[in-house]
Amino acid sequence: MLQELAIENFAIISELNVSFNEGMTVLTGETGAGKSIIIDAVGLLVGGRGSADYIRQGAAKCLLEGQFFVKRNEKLDGLLDELAIEASDNTLILSREITQSGKNTCRVNGRLVNTSKLREIGSYLVDIHGQNEHQELMQADTHLGLLDHYGADSLGDVKAAYQTVFEGYQDVRKKLKNKQTTEKEFAQRMDMLEFQSQEIEAAELIVGEEESLLAERSRLVNFHKVVSALKNTYETLAGGEASSLDAIGYAMNEMLEIESLDDDYLEISETVKNSYYQIQEAANSALRLVDNLEVDESRIDVVEQRLDLIRQLKRKYGESEELILNYLEEITKEIRESLAFESKNEQLEAELKQYEIELADLSEQLTTLRKQAALDLEKAILVELGGLYMDKTVFEVRFKEMSGTYTSSGKDDVEFYITTNPGEPLKPLVKVVSGGELSRVMLALKTIFSKSQELTSIVFDEVDTGVSGRVAQGIANKIHQISSQSQVLCITHLPQVAAVADTQYFIEKVVNDERTTTSLRELSNEERVMEIARMLAGDEITDLTKEHARELLMLASK
Repeated sequence: MLQELAIENFAIISELNVSFNEGMTVLTGETGAGKSIIIDAVGLLVGGRGSADYIRQGAAKCLLEGQFFVKRNEKLDGLLDELAIEASDNTLILSREITQSGKNTCRVNGRLVNTSKLREIGSYLVDIHGQNEHQELMQADTHLGLLDHYGADSLGDVKAAYQTVFEGYQDVRKKLKNKQTTEKEFAQRMDMLEFQSQEIEAAELIVGEEESLLAERSRLVNFHKVVSALKNTYETLAGGEASSLDAIGYAMNEMLEIESLDDDYLEISETVKNSYYQIQEAANSALRLVDNLEVDESRIDVVEQRLDLIRQLKRKYGESEELILNYLEEITKEIRESLAFESKNEQLEAELKQYEIELADLSEQLTTLRKQAALDLEKAILVELGGLYMDKTVFEVRFKEMSGTYTSSGKDDVEFYITTNPGEPLKPLVKVVSGGELSRVMLALKTIFSKSQELTSIVFDEVDTGVSGRVAQGIANKIHQISSQSQVLCITHLPQVAAVADTQYFIEKVVNDERTTTSLRELSNEERVMEIARMLAGDEITDLTKEHARELLMLASK
């Protein structure tokens, strides 16, 4: 239930704080005093569409806050857990701030939430009904859900079993659809992977091959340069009569003659001798290499072609032989798995057929149980409408099977039909346009569903417009009956409705410092007499009018 409401700078309300009680509370006052503004504030607080237009003239922002005592349920608890909102004492404090720039700041128990999440939480707290709004009960696509809610005890288990099977059915359908819609793309990809696989396998790559080929190409390209260098080296070192080796040999012999005379001479002799033998070895190596060198002129073309092939494969599949071979391994695995996936087609179709058999059986059971629940609902609605002086009404729950498909709720399309005039044909409930009749039909339905829907608060915004006399009394009794299940806040112009309320607030416009603002105060018993008398007679309040008001309150208390 809504326990506290605080409003700042909202429309013509400068500042307002009000506490609400359990049971039925009515808000009364002159037309234009701001009763609907308070309901608008509650609507925005639970996620309604807001804008800067709501901000009081001259203010930078408006602020709405409300404290709710909540009836916990599994869905609400799951939502609060998802948003990490603590509500251990079953209290939720909602706040919403709107600035002139249009920015909305919403919080639940101090935690920031967006407006969609605020609206989702608000759907468990407040249900606002207005005379001309398209209410949930007046929307045909909600009728099946309402019927299922009404008959939950009898059909809940079958519906749960159906929905479990339906989830499996949807999963298999999705797999088949994806496979069929992507079959062409799938075939094209397989062709591409087969080509890539064959191209890489035909290359017979070896890790490190490119490096070896580059070294070989270097040798082949520089062959003549190498031969020339080796020959010139040999000739310089050992070839001809004036070779370097002969000159060093002459120096070596000279030093051998004197090396025994002094250690310094011996050191020089050893150095020259070592140089002689090293140069002799170098000259012999150069000659040997020249004799052994030969070149295959055609080999250079083979090496270049192989290197070019490796470069192409690297550009397509990886930056090294190792990465190319890894890619080959990946696509080979994908090709192998795709071939296995092909064989799953028949298996999926068999699974789908089995699911359809189960769905057909469960949906038939569901329809049977729904039709029984519909008969009970029809009787209950007629009882409620009788109390609202619509005892000639005929109400019917009509079924239409949706052919060729299954939905998450079965194969039933359900809509409420009604006629309020004897002899007139039944018409869809959503097409009932008489304001008074619409109010009574909605109240009858709300009376039945208010307990099962477990709403914290229900707000009626002048839903009693267009009725009077005994019908007004019937509506008053019905609204009070609903308040035994949920807190009810009701804006009304009917004295009969105001009289049955547990609490009555009076709303009026006050002018201070040439600014209009709305104030609200709870009425005492005597003040209620005066206010209900005003609602009965207008400005001329007589003793008889006051006596009538007291009588209404006395009858209501009984």
